Amino acid sequence: MTASGAAGRLPVSLEVAAGASGPALVLRPWDPADAGALVEAYRDDALRRWTSAVVADEADAARWIGEQRRGWETGRRFAFAVVEAGAAVPVLGHVVLRRAEGASRAEVGYWTVAAARGRGVASRALAVLSDWGFAAFGDAGPDRLELVHQVDNAASCRVAHKCGYALAGMLPPAPPAYPLAGHVHVRERRG
Repeated sequence: MTASGAAGRLPVSLEVAAGASGPALVLRPWDPADAGALVEAYRDDALRRWTSAVVADEADAARWIGEQRRGWETGRRFAFAVVEAGAAVPVLGHVVLRRAEGASRAEVGYWTVAAARGRGVASRALAVLSDWGFAAFGDAGPDRLELVHQVDNAASCRVAHKCGYALAGMLPPAPPAYPLAGHVHVRERRG
């Protein structure tokens, strides 16, 4: 898919093969039917600690899902719900690739619901998203993907390293939203 092909339409899905760490996963665009699962996910204190979105009810969830879908339309934000393949289980997590206009880099992010943590969901989904991010846009795509997290988020550090993101630097605190310093992990396009 080219950059122009990615913008303005939603992909069918990205598949994550089953492995020793867990069952097959599907990364698919967020759907309005996911609102209830999104509200439930955001009831988790740990998730709210690491994210900036506020999703307290179905109206917030509908707004958030609408923002994700608009990101696809503009070609700047490609957000996927992570679900177990073939299961009627609610959403397990979220992965996203954010592109800036004309930039040779993009930022990735993710979160998982409490029940999915420690099962390899984040690292497996992020690895597939990262490969897609380099391939989907052809020559107009990013040469560098960045993953940023707060220094005390050890789980995000582990996921970054598992997915080939090297620690490249530190960000200073930016209170009140980011009271602690941050790590910047980087993965370069492989030639």
